[in-house]
Amino acid sequence: MSFLGEKVVVTTAHRGVFFGEVLEYDTAAKTITLKDSRVIVYWPAEVRGFIGLAYTGPLTGSRVSPPAPKAQYTDVTGLLACTPEAIKSWESDLWEN
Repeated sequence: MSFLGEKVVVTTAHRGVFFGEVLEYDTAAKTITLKDSRVIVYWPAEVRGFIGLAYTGPLTGSRVSPPAPKAQYTDVTGLLACTPEAIKSWESDLWEN
């Protein structure tokens, strides 16, 4: 399955949850390179887990980093395509204290 060019939520074996546009994805090496990558460090229960991050995106109360122009992550355990609503939320620079 190809995710190239899609905006996705990525989970890793190191408990990281990231968002960005897929530039490269090596399933054998379990590595992914993302454009405009963000990490979410907190999300409220209303998001309903990391799959909710691909469906609705981060909600009020979430803490999302600004984007890194390009990033590579290893030990990928999950890759979820995002809905248009989720993409808009991820890209809104949400960081609620």
